[in-house]
Order: sequence, then structure tokens, then C-alpha cells
Amino acid sequence: MGGLRAVVGAILVLAAVAALAMWLLARLERAWLFPGSQAALAPGALERAGGQSIWLDHEAGRSEAFWLPRRRAGGAAGAVLVYAHGNGELIDHWIDEWEALRDAGVSVLLVEYPGYGRSAGSASQRSIAAAFRAAYDWLVQQPAVDARRVVGHGRSLGGGAVCQLARERALAALVLESTFTSVRDVGRGRGFPAFLVADPFESLEAVGRFGGPVLVVHGARDEVIPFSHAEALHAAAPGSELHSVACGHNDCPRPTPVLLRFLARHGLAAPDTARER
Repeated sequence: MGGLRAVVGAILVLAAVAALAMWLLARLERAWLFPGSQAALAPGALERAGGQSIWLDHEAGRSEAFWLPRRRAGGAAGAVLVYAHGNGELIDHWIDEWEALRDAGVSVLLVEYPGYGRSAGSASQRSIAAAFRAAYDWLVQQPAVDARRVVGHGRSLGGGAVCQLARERALAALVLESTFTSVRDVGRGRGFPAFLVADPFESLEAVGRFGGPVLVVHGARDEVIPFSHAEALHAAAPGSELHSVACGHNDCPRPTPVLLRFLARHGLAAPDTARER
């Protein structure tokens, strides 16, 4: 009887150790996926860009967003990009990256992740999805915004965020820049057990269901998210566009000309703006 108790005790200890190891691995996965950043916004930067800070209340906390309206006056409202940045970035870093697009009549909403910058809460697939739903819902209530022209644009982790948004809200198009098929697929490539990924961001499945125009832009030498992810996303969306760029993951030029042509082809930007660039 004593031997049986010893065996049961050993099994329980092993189970506890295994559970602790799995918990630690899951924590490590989230720390890797959402490193966060608390850099302060340069004084006056948003105002100089003609932007506006807004706050979005949602079930996972309160998130900041920057509204950067188009600069081209007159005519029908152009596309509005809901932009999701990479996992080590902030909306603060992206204020000045849209000048050419705004001059061409495109507006941009930069949405911060929970727990990043000045936004409350902590980042997860669930909380990020809540923040982007709130951003979309705020956006389509604005008088100057045509809800039929809202485009999800995500870079790296941000691709997962806008693909999740596409599941829950009506987007006119998707722009996926240097992004993945899923976090699980990225983890597998690094030897991380897929079943421990708490925030999978299944972008491949979302793209396959989307049905609207999709633009995929990816660095041919991307060492973080291999180019094969871009090829798989392109294959999952019939009629999508795939553009290979001679760069890695964090050194790629902004794909402004490609993006403007894509928007114009699908009636989301004036054709003359695409020809000008």
C-alpha cells in the first residue's frame, strides 16, 4: 500500500512540475509576442502632423488611437486605413509615415494595443481584438468616413490584428505587410510547442474566408517571418496580390506606390493619385 502511495505521489509531483513548466512556457510566449513599449510621444508631434488623439473604451480596457485625416480636400471620401503596427512598436512611431497617402486623399487611424504606450490593460489576442472593434465602430460613426472604404492594414503582428478585425467587421480590403499565417506557425519554425500558444492569430484562415481584395507585401530576406508565410497567405486568397521586396523584416521601405495602385484598382482611391506616384 505504501508503494502505491509513493507512486501516486510521484505522479502528482510530475504532473505539478509539468503544469508549472507549461505555465512558464506560456508566459514566455506572451512576453515574446507582446514585449510592449512605453516610449513617450514627442511633444507637439501629433499636432504638427495635423492629427488628433482619441480614446476608445472597450471591454478589455481603454486604448489610445491617432486619427490622421486626409489632406486632399474635395471629392468623395477616400479610403481609411485602420493600421496595426508590429509588436515592438507604438503608434507614436508611425505619425509621420503617411504623408504621401494623406496627400493622395487617404486617411489613417493608428490604433494602440492594450498595455502599450499610454493604453491601459494588457496585450492579448482577445484585448487587441476588442481595441480594434472599438476603433472600427468609432471610425464608421464619423461623418467624413465612408464605411464602405475602411481598409485593414497590418504590419507583422498587426497583420494578425487586422485579420481578426476582418472576421468581426466589414472591411473593404486587407493589406498584410511582413506578416504571418499564424503565431503557431511562427512558433513551430522556432521549435516552440504549438499547443502552448495562447494567442494564435490564425490569419491564414481569416484571409481564406475574407473574400475581398488582399494585398500581401513581404521582404524576400525576412529573417523573422519567412517569405513562405506571404506565399501561403497569397495562395489562400484567390485574386490577391503578392509583392516581394528586397529587404528583411524591419528594413523595408514603405510600400506607398504599391498601396496606392492597389487602392485605386479596387475603387478605394482616385486613379490619378496612383498614376502620380
